[in-house]
Amino acid sequence: MSNGMYFLLAAAGLIVGYLVYGTFVVKVFGQDPSRPTPAVTKADGVDFVSMPVWKVWLVQLLNIAGVGPVFGPILGALYGPAALLWIVIGTIFAGAVHDYFSGMLSVRYGGCNLPVIVGNTLGTAAKYLMRVFAVVLLVLVGVVFAKAPAGLLAKMTPESLNFNMWLGIIFAYYFIATIMPIDKIIGRLYPLFGAVLLIMALGMTIMMFADPSVTFYNSAEWTNQHPKQLPLYPLVFITIACGALSGFHSTQSPIMSRCLSSEKYGKAVFYGGMVAEGFIGLVWATVGMSFYHGSGELAAALANGGPATVVHDSAIALMGSVGGILAILGVVALPITSGDTAFRAARLTIAEVFNYSQRPIPSRLILAVPLFAVGILLCQVGFDTIWNYFGWSNQSLATIVLWAGAVYLASRGRFHWICTVPAVFMTAVCTTFICWSPNLGFNIPIETSNIIGIAVAIALFVVFMIFGSKAKVVPDEPAEAQSKA
Repeated sequence: MSNGMYFLLAAAGLIVGYLVYGTFVVKVFGQDPSRPTPAVTKADGVDFVSMPVWKVWLVQLLNIAGVGPVFGPILGALYGPAALLWIVIGTIFAGAVHDYFSGMLSVRYGGCNLPVIVGNTLGTAAKYLMRVFAVVLLVLVGVVFAKAPAGLLAKMTPESLNFNMWLGIIFAYYFIATIMPIDKIIGRLYPLFGAVLLIMALGMTIMMFADPSVTFYNSAEWTNQHPKQLPLYPLVFITIACGALSGFHSTQSPIMSRCLSSEKYGKAVFYGGMVAEGFIGLVWATVGMSFYHGSGELAAALANGGPATVVHDSAIALMGSVGGILAILGVVALPITSGDTAFRAARLTIAEVFNYSQRPIPSRLILAVPLFAVGILLCQVGFDTIWNYFGWSNQSLATIVLWAGAVYLASRGRFHWICTVPAVFMTAVCTTFICWSPNLGFNIPIETSNIIGIAVAIALFVVFMIFGSKAKVVPDEPAEAQSKA
């Protein structure tokens, strides 16, 4: 079977997953369209702003779909068709569930940020830990999502506009977007960015099938195709992060939970936003497997400039100079529209810790300036180093959020397995990776690392089954309390 057929089956799987499993997840959670949302009860004109559902969906997609669903799947394509399988299964049963719960739990808890969600379900100690973890991850994301588009733009423009100049321009935009009311810049520019994004995704999809230069070579072998034979498990589940499951999304969903006018839109915005990102991941994983004939050729291209070179060369070759530039701009829009909200979420998280009002502009500046100073300093660190730390911390955060969702459901006597199963699996993945990784972890042989990962996952599962239903989870915030807040 060719990669083209794999792609079509995978895309169909995402659609069916949204319609069937997404509906089931919503039913288990128990959405209540009659319940007032924080966008209505806490409207402040800055962060709590009710917006049309189409705009909330588009902003959510652009917030979560950074460089991850492009660069990650391209790197994951080195492993062969297994990359497509993980994108589909991961999106439907893990990533979209994760995004839905992080968004809807924020709605139920008055529009709070991730640390409060985790604290309300897993306890006070987890909340304090998550505050530090979330801010560190958000700043890392902001840096990664500034350097990646700066590199792409530098390839497209004259030498006078070099990497550092583009990096400065992007950071200047991030700063303005971070301190301005969400509907003034983000709410107005994102529809334009969204149009470019759709041109990229649809255009690349059509040209993969229409351009005779692209050969969907047969790759029915489901064995590991990585040229260096790096272990498919757990690496493919860490490498393809944002295209299948991403903890970063749980820092972004609360931003849109403050703009949701009704709970009935939660499935489309949070679950559906992740499904759309999964489709983007499918596109670029298939490009990686099809534009280059074999993982060896793809690896050579990656060695000659990284994923940015793959994006540039494949887009120009498939869509021509004009269409290729639009496709590249679509890829540029993804990280830029996630980097600004990463810094915004970091600002809001810190403000929440100190109960520091963000209505006055000076109050926003007091928090934003130090955050950007740290981000600019981190830009001096190599991209690969930052990406590696981002990958593991990103999936670890997603695992914690899935456990929080499992405890939330178990404490209410609901079907917790929709969160428990992916939480157990990702616990094994993240533990195995940090034990095995020669660069970030303990450099333990892969066989031993697998045993440790499975043991830790089983241990946490046993603890959850004993204490999960008995956990003292904070009740949903009453609508009356939201109105008075």
